[in-house]
Amino acid sequence: MSIAASTPWNNLTRHAREIAGLHLRDLIQDADRCRAMTAKAEGITLDFSRQNATTETFQLLLALAEEARLRDKIRAMFRGDRINSTEDRAVLHVALRAPKGESITLDGINVVDEVHDVLDKIRAFSEKVRSGSWTGATGRPLTDVVSIGIGGSYLGPEFVHEAFRTDPECARSAEGRRLRFLANVDPIDVARNLEGLNPETTLVVVVSKTFTTAETMLNAKTLRQWLVTALGPDSVAKHMVAVSTNLEAVQAFGIDPANAFGFWNWVGGRYSVCSAVGVLPLALQYGMEHVGHFLDGAHAIDRHFLDTPTERNIPAILGLFGVWNSTFLGRPDRALLPYCQALLKLAPHIQQVDMESNGKRVGLDGQPVPFPTGEVDFGEPGTNGQHSFYQLLHQGRVVPADFIGFTKSQRPMDVPGEPVSNHDELMANFFAQPDALAVGKTAEEVAAEGVPADLVPHKVFPGNRPSNVLLVDGRLTPDAVGRILAVYEHRTAVQGFLWGINSFDQWGVELGKVLAKQVRSQLARSRKEGAPIEGFNPSTTALLKTYLGT
Repeated sequence: MSIAASTPWNNLTRHAREIAGLHLRDLIQDADRCRAMTAKAEGITLDFSRQNATTETFQLLLALAEEARLRDKIRAMFRGDRINSTEDRAVLHVALRAPKGESITLDGINVVDEVHDVLDKIRAFSEKVRSGSWTGATGRPLTDVVSIGIGGSYLGPEFVHEAFRTDPECARSAEGRRLRFLANVDPIDVARNLEGLNPETTLVVVVSKTFTTAETMLNAKTLRQWLVTALGPDSVAKHMVAVSTNLEAVQAFGIDPANAFGFWNWVGGRYSVCSAVGVLPLALQYGMEHVGHFLDGAHAIDRHFLDTPTERNIPAILGLFGVWNSTFLGRPDRALLPYCQALLKLAPHIQQVDMESNGKRVGLDGQPVPFPTGEVDFGEPGTNGQHSFYQLLHQGRVVPADFIGFTKSQRPMDVPGEPVSNHDELMANFFAQPDALAVGKTAEEVAAEGVPADLVPHKVFPGNRPSNVLLVDGRLTPDAVGRILAVYEHRTAVQGFLWGINSFDQWGVELGKVLAKQVRSQLARSRKEGAPIEGFNPSTTALLKTYLGT
């Protein structure tokens, strides 16, 4: 039976109508409500009192979680049950950051031991490269890394890299080194990534589980050609390594299988940043010590998520209100607004984590779900976003938002004569914007400021726009990056568990790949043999003729 037929679901549907007339400018004044709608754990304070909700709403959402057996589903994931039913796979990205000594058994094997075997191999290799004992074909140290992947093979690692690079301790560890990510098959991306690099000092990491992903392998061949042209064919063994499980294909490509770092089919691409996919390039740039702190932070949230009751569980609460906003209140968008420039790649990464996971049309039973799932994620660091799309948030569509801030800056700065530090200026905006969205400004308040009558409507802020506020104690350290990552990974899972969908497959990406293969074959035949265009609809046929100039 669909969750939509349950009593808790129907209660929430009715409740949404009943509280439609309440305004956040009034709700936010209730001190008891504000206390009840705050959760704290692992150095993160979550204030969800700016949701269009009452304490009764929260209780009804908790009842929905009970109906959906949320706690059982979370335990099943951590236990290694094959909850990715369409691919008959376990979902165990939590095992990637479990400490040595823990046990998560799958098919009779403790996968945590396997994870640490790979981590130990990465540690040894990255230390060789960073120390200069592993050199390139001409004997020079390898100081620059280009990591080739696409989708989850680069979005997560790039997010973490950008978060690390301005942390003072990480920056010291990375001094003299460069890390770049090549994803797009567009040759412009190749040109940008190779700009200023010397083949003699460059190491290429090819990230592809099967070593068959079309875009990744074309980029890998392109960089192999770049290396071979400059250094000769024997250079590949010293300048290219792989993150893959297909050792035969790795060897056929010219990479020594001993320099391949494995991962497992129970790791989905968008959840793979804590595997060799992310750990290898990050360890090469920053060293394993900092990457270890990142993994520890993610593990701390994993334990919180598994062990903490739903009413105090930060990822669960975020997931519950995500469902409340998107499904019951009909608000399909979500803005991720980190007030920290180092999190500039958070929104692009969570776009994939959430939208590839929960953009589904059928439930686990294969039947169409009778409600929309998933959200449209976007975002930009504050204060940049305030001068970009906040106009829409304040006076256009209602878009639920997550504000993420820190009590300290990675790079504190004071300008003499200014009333506050640069970070305090940033955080003044962080605290002001959620209130502005919630409270708004009435026509009477605008008129009382002496605004001409014809301008009053233009300066009214409706308010009543929901947001979450996540305030992290301290600065954005590698540990904090891990905590933030895990919060949003688990938030995504919670929503899928509530909706009754599979958040861990992604069949929706397949059709475009199949059609692209057909077009690729046509282009090859037309370019080399002058073959006519056939097998496409009239629109695509005409476009292909224009593209080919025929």
